[in-house]
This record gives sequence, structure tokens and C-alpha cells, in this order.
Amino acid sequence: MTDFDLRARDWDSDPLKVERARRVAEAIRKNVPLTPGMDGLEYGCGTGLLSFALHASLGRITLADSSAGMLAVLREKITVSGVQNMTPLRLDLSTDTLPDERYDIIYTLMTLHHIPNTLQALTDFFALLKSPGYLCIADLDREDGSFHGAGFDGHNGFDRTGLTEDLEEAGFGHIRISTVYRMVREGNGKPRTYPLFLMVAEKA
Repeated sequence: MTDFDLRARDWDSDPLKVERARRVAEAIRKNVPLTPGMDGLEYGCGTGLLSFALHASLGRITLADSSAGMLAVLREKITVSGVQNMTPLRLDLSTDTLPDERYDIIYTLMTLHHIPNTLQALTDFFALLKSPGYLCIADLDREDGSFHGAGFDGHNGFDRTGLTEDLEEAGFGHIRISTVYRMVREGNGKPRTYPLFLMVAEKA
């Protein structure tokens, strides 16, 4: 089992994660003209907190993750809530082939910094989008490694200019970015603030 499988059952009990998803959903609504006719993909969905905050504004939503534990919790939440427009999908773009379906919007929350090959992920997202389409990435600004601590093998956040350049290389345009949330957590033994940005990019 992965670390995310083990943490899945208690994931939604953290009010900061719930608030973070709510704030990101608000920012997406402000930056993208969502309609019930739009098909969405949340990649790295976890237990679906962000999609549950957005589902009333979208049509069909595919919620993709590589963690079986997270997807099990998500399926239970969908059943209990009675939400009709969400479909879980086991997917790891680093190893799996691209799905056949194409989407009007793709969004991620705290997912991209776990993916080693950022440019390849952005290129895959571009291919999975309809034209026109929107990509929304919510993630950490560059930090000193204290957010995850020793042993983490992903990215310690992102430099905004560098990520913008990667998006452009992948084919995206009309890129805009804003700070949407500030997370406070222990880092190296004291409270630290970690800004969270939302980057919105478009496929023409």
C-alpha cells in the first residue's frame, strides 16, 4: 500500500484540506466560465474534495487517481451523497496510456509536485483537452523542502516563471496565475506559511 492509501480514510477529517479545496474551487469559478455542459477531469483527485466543491457547476466529471485507497473512499462518498455526475477512474499517466475521452477542463490540486516529469504531464493534459479547453493547476510556490520534509522525492513547489515556460512549451496560451490560499503548518519545528497558487492556461 502507498502512503496515500494508508491516509485515505482520515483525509477528509482535516479541516484545512477541506477549506483549501473550497478556496481553490472558488478561484477556479472566478477564472473559468464553468457551465453544466462542460466535461471535467480531476487528475490526482484523492477523495474528491475539489470535485465535490465544483460538481454543481460542471457536467460529467471523471476523477482520476493512482491510489486504490483514495478511490475506495471516493466511491463511498459518491454513493452516500447521491451525486450523479462523478465517475472514479484508476489512472497513472506516468505508466498508463491516455484515455480516449477528451475534456473541456482539467484541474489538479497539490498533485503536480508529486509528478517527476512535469513537462510530460502538461503535454498529456494538453492532449486530453478539447479545443478550446482549460487547465487549472493549484500547487505550491517554490519552497525549501520543509513542506514534506526529508525523503520526499517530488518537487519542492514550483517557480512560477519556470512553470509558465513549461506550459507554453506544452502548447498552452493565455496563462495567468494568482495566489489563492496560504497554508500554515509545522516546518522545521515552527509554523511556516506556504502559498498556494492557481495557474490557469488555455488550449485554443
